[in-house]
Amino acid sequence: MSALRQHGYRSDNRYLVFQSLEHTLGFTPQQWRLLNQAHRKRNLAEYEGDLDVTVGFVDELIEHVELLLVAARALDAPPPS
Repeated sequence: MSALRQHGYRSDNRYLVFQSLEHTLGFTPQQWRLLNQAHRKRNLAEYEGDLDVTVGFVDELIEHVELLLVAARALDAPPPS
């Protein structure tokens, strides 16, 4: 959502937020789909008690989130002089 807001947009639809990462932060569809999948898994765990994650999935998610943080922080970085 931060990347969208940095570009002047607002959205309450999580899928659109993930999908827009391709345009706001340069994420590939594979990258933002993993984040969307993690969000869906979180919802299933919270609302239905169905926790279905593997260590490999969590490791891959951490890598993607680290990339997302770097890209989002770069939005606020002052331009090089």
